[in-house]
Amino acid sequence: MSKPIDTYWTLRLAELKQTLEKNNFDVFMADSLKDAKRVFEHEILPSLEGVKTVGSGGSVTLADAGILDFVREHDGLEFFDPYNPALSNEDKYELRRQSLLTDLFLTGTNAVTECGKLVNLDMIGNRVAALNFGPKHVVLFISRNKLVETVDDAMFRIKDYVAPVNTMRLDMKTPCKKTGHCMDCSSPQRICNIWTITEKSFPAKRIKIVLINEDAGY
Repeated sequence: MSKPIDTYWTLRLAELKQTLEKNNFDVFMADSLKDAKRVFEHEILPSLEGVKTVGSGGSVTLADAGILDFVREHDGLEFFDPYNPALSNEDKYELRRQSLLTDLFLTGTNAVTECGKLVNLDMIGNRVAALNFGPKHVVLFISRNKLVETVDDAMFRIKDYVAPVNTMRLDMKTPCKKTGHCMDCSSPQRICNIWTITEKSFPAKRIKIVLINEDAGY
């Protein structure tokens, strides 16, 4: 067997796909980040009628897959883009508010459990708010390294690894940036404020998921 790791994850993700579909998520498979962009561009987006406006929540996977650049360059889509460095903080905040009522919202997830639950922790709350209510359609890009066994495992992964790494990426003034461990801080720049656990998609198939057989994001 030439690629045992990819084969292993193909089996695991196929099993996860079935579980997520039982939880009313609409699930697609991708072999890589590049393939995830293809799935979105040629399979998902054409199937969504009337999509004119697009919002997004912070996701390294989304950016690395080239999805954000694709949306920015798409003539038929208006992207409420909060990542423009030329914008003021007030303007970025307003775009995040407007994104809650877009036709389509794109993001990732911090963790997904083997029983098909999406576990997320947000600083502002715009990402988890839009995931669960507001935009007509949501597409999540989930790489294989986000899979954990239980909700407790997901929460530990997020606090012990995802949050510290993101504070380093964003250059936040928090203790975990220096220690590499969650200190349950009270910093004004604390990014761990709002937990959500999404057990099922409501309405059914409102949330679409692209499972990616590649490590990506945090």
